[in-house]
Amino acid sequence: MNMTPFFVPVVYEHAAQLIGKRPWEVSRDADLLVAAHTAAYQRYHHTPVVVGIDVYNVEAEAYGSVLGDAGGIAIPSVERFACADAGEILDLPAPDLRTDGRFPMILEAARRVQERCPTAEVRVPLSGPFSIASNLVGFEELLFGVATEPEAVRDAVMHLAHHQSAVIRAAREMGLGVIVFESAASPPLLSPTSFREIALPALRILADAHRALTGSGPHLVLGGDAVPILDDLVSLHPALLICPPETERTVFMDSLQAHPEIAVRINIPPIVFTPAGEERAIAEATIALSLAAGREKVSIGTGVLPYDADPEIVLRIQSFIEGHRR
Repeated sequence: MNMTPFFVPVVYEHAAQLIGKRPWEVSRDADLLVAAHTAAYQRYHHTPVVVGIDVYNVEAEAYGSVLGDAGGIAIPSVERFACADAGEILDLPAPDLRTDGRFPMILEAARRVQERCPTAEVRVPLSGPFSIASNLVGFEELLFGVATEPEAVRDAVMHLAHHQSAVIRAAREMGLGVIVFESAASPPLLSPTSFREIALPALRILADAHRALTGSGPHLVLGGDAVPILDDLVSLHPALLICPPETERTVFMDSLQAHPEIAVRINIPPIVFTPAGEERAIAEATIALSLAAGREKVSIGTGVLPYDADPEIVLRIQSFIEGHRR
């Protein structure tokens, strides 16, 4: 019997809206971060709850990149990069999770959310090595390095990958999981060949560390056009992969029929959850339900909900999907 698809709204900056605060404010304050994600779980009862706002910046800030308030409802962004090029990344020591950047706050906030929401599956965001590098030197500089000094970039991201095991261990000791975010390495941002030669070896280090520390593969989030690198992702033996709306989703799902052990989250384009998008949201949910049919380990997600997503639309789509279970 097939497992019923279930709905997973992906809530980061949108959590700030639920408590009437700006993403910047919530990203810098443990009490607000706990309140925001607790409010989100109480509203949506989603699984997992990933305690973060700007999930790709935490490591880069701990390594020395400087973030700034982008204003309004925008998430924090890097204003000054820690390194001039990939070569300088090799000189960076591993961050101290007790003192550096927001690591102590994120871990403590996640622990408190777990206490407040004992039925939730709480996880900590963990950036993939290539994505960290892009926020240490800038994405354009990193791509220039990929084109001109690919071995230096590969060494840099592998260096970063070795450091990430400490975060997995710290989260594990607190009874929390992690989710690995590596969308900066996704095609078309990075070519499939460059992904294979540069990003994949570092992801393998991270996946192997996750398996050694937890006994299972990681939950792995890559957006973009994932089909050209799908075999590479499968080779990492992840526990979960994302089927992004930007890829050929039918091909993606058909290709994974040979791997029923991998859970898949089929993402609906998040823009449809903004005001006036409900009709398109229902159409996208219908497509996702069709793609999910016949697979046991499957869920339907939203992609990252924008700050101004309409909670009522999110709940109506949740109800629509629940009503079409079989």
